[in-house]
Amino acid sequence: MYLWIKAFHLIFVVAWFAGLFYIFRLFVYHVKFQTEPKLAAAYELMERKLLYIIMHPAMLLTIVFGVWLIFLNPALLKQAWFHSKLSGVLVLIAYQIFAGVVRRKFSQGNFFLSERACRIINEVPTLLLIGIVIFAVTKPQL
Repeated sequence: MYLWIKAFHLIFVVAWFAGLFYIFRLFVYHVKFQTEPKLAAAYELMERKLLYIIMHPAMLLTIVFGVWLIFLNPALLKQAWFHSKLSGVLVLIAYQIFAGVVRRKFSQGNFFLSERACRIINEVPTLLLIGIVIFAVTKPQL
């Protein structure tokens, strides 16, 4: 059963990351085309659907299956690498919350981030993915 839960955990991690990789890319173009009402409306719709239909459910299911794995193997909580991995996951959750704030402000016409800032922020999930995968696979003794 453990391996089935782990498989579903990984499936939802992949779905979540797909959204994390894409949301700020949408923001880049939303900022770029903010003065074109039809394009801005299209980006606003895509951002909302990405967050609420893909990212939020994928994040929640990633967490549910992850907690289930911890419940089945509580020894994980005693390993330093796992704490590092969980720290990365907490930053991802904060990133997604920030994406929600950005989406809300952009939909209100408050483009407080530049196109360049959105491009830079878009790289955060890649860096976190690298760290999380390295910790999960190599399980270094910290």
